[in-house]
Amino acid sequence: QVQLEESGGGLVQAGNSLRLSCAASGRASGIYELDMGWFRQAPGNERELVAATTWNGGSRTYADSVKGRFTISRDNAKSTRYLQMNSLKPEDTAAYFCVARYAYTGYPLAGPYGYWGQGTQVTVSP
Repeated sequence: QVQLEESGGGLVQAGNSLRLSCAASGRASGIYELDMGWFRQAPGNERELVAATTWNGGSRTYADSVKGRFTISRDNAKSTRYLQMNSLKPEDTAAYFCVARYAYTGYPLAGPYGYWGQGTQVTVSP
């Protein structure tokens, strides 16, 4: 089992930045070899993949709407992933969920993911 704990959400004005963190914990074996990412869901909208990375950072993917503004990074020593969000827009307002799966599944970074965090709210005011 893997537990994911998110932090870093909040209320910001458009144009500002936030950094989300996701710390993974659980069984020791393979805890560092996790593909991880972030999904988001706004009220009335479908859940969408924002960004994801393989466990070693060798491959990353971003939603078109966040390319050039958001960056996913990792700290394997801490089993933590970060989502740096710059130039935030009101349309980025959503609940953001950290996701994870053990590496080498053969599936694309778009999914599926077996482990989900509780979510953290990001609200961007105009």
